[in-house]
Amino acid sequence: MNNFKYRNPTKILFGKGQIENLATEIPADAKILMLYGGGSIMKNGVYEQVKKALSDYEVVEFGGIPANPEYSVLVDALKVIKEENITYLLAVGGGSVIDGTKFLSAAALYEGETPWELLTNKKPVTEGMPFGTVLTLPATGSEMNSGSVITRAETKEKLAFGGPGMFPQFSILDPEVIKSIPERQIANGITDAFTHVMEQYMTYPIGAKLQDRFAESIMQTLVETAPAIMKDPSDYEAASNFMWSCTMALNGLIQQGVPGDWAIHSMGHELTAMYGIDHARTLAILAGNHYRYNFETKKEKLAQYAERVWNITEGSLEDKAHAGINKTEEFFKSLGIDLKLSEYTENYSETGSTVAERFIERGWNGLGEHKTLTPTDAQKIIEMSY
Repeated sequence: MNNFKYRNPTKILFGKGQIENLATEIPADAKILMLYGGGSIMKNGVYEQVKKALSDYEVVEFGGIPANPEYSVLVDALKVIKEENITYLLAVGGGSVIDGTKFLSAAALYEGETPWELLTNKKPVTEGMPFGTVLTLPATGSEMNSGSVITRAETKEKLAFGGPGMFPQFSILDPEVIKSIPERQIANGITDAFTHVMEQYMTYPIGAKLQDRFAESIMQTLVETAPAIMKDPSDYEAASNFMWSCTMALNGLIQQGVPGDWAIHSMGHELTAMYGIDHARTLAILAGNHYRYNFETKKEKLAQYAERVWNITEGSLEDKAHAGINKTEEFFKSLGIDLKLSEYTENYSETGSTVAERFIERGWNGLGEHKTLTPTDAQKIIEMSY
């Protein structure tokens, strides 16, 4: 197991009725900017609950943060922060709203030429305006980590950044919000969380037995819970396990002391930036072929995964490893996820080479857990996924 330092300062308020405790978590003298997305919170009762809980505060609202948090929209929100002398941010939404709020937290205190530099200079963010979150869509784990991904439409880029200054002070997780989430978004959330675990787990054995068991238990829970939550989003027990699994998948716990891959995400972000494909679906498109392409370096963990998560005990190590890949794709398909890029766009023929060129321009010459996955390798994996 590798050396590691671990700290997660985010306070979690989990369960029914927790939104009413908002006022206990935010300073009494705060001037709040409440950020949200397309307006679903107006329909599912969350908006009303939040406003009631914040009735004693001065609250300014900013809605319309898109599914892939758009830089130009966030720049408009940044102007509001400065013009209104905002002192506290509250994200009410899913991962995109939370990621956008993290960007605004950092940008509000950034003194450089342009806040886009936060995504390009690769320097960890050490301080930001304080913020909390009310989670409405489990998927990304952004409610309990310090990372963020922002899209810039004008340049067709989707880049990640983060740092110790970007943890939410608190996050409210009420599983009852899931009953109003469309089936497509639930499928996306399951797929996103499952792939988050795979990116931290599907590398090579390093003797981190507890982290492996943590990771496997999250994947097992998602597999067991998926049919129930897809069938009935109002099933509170299923919703609770689904929501907490999504949070645990990317709150930093299972990545301690182990190598991480994240090449699937690097490639997937490009597909979203180029074609607007749902983030989770880009991961599903690429995952199986990524593991096939890197089979020799991943086969031991693939076989372990097949045995422990899918109960595949017969055959050679290689047989079990291949079966694990196939089971993963079958799982994504069972959620209604298409696994070929050509099922999302007709303009896929140059995608691999375009992504490779972008990686070369950014100097991304060594991705994956071994830092050996080249832009040419990425091109081949994407082309396998057409």
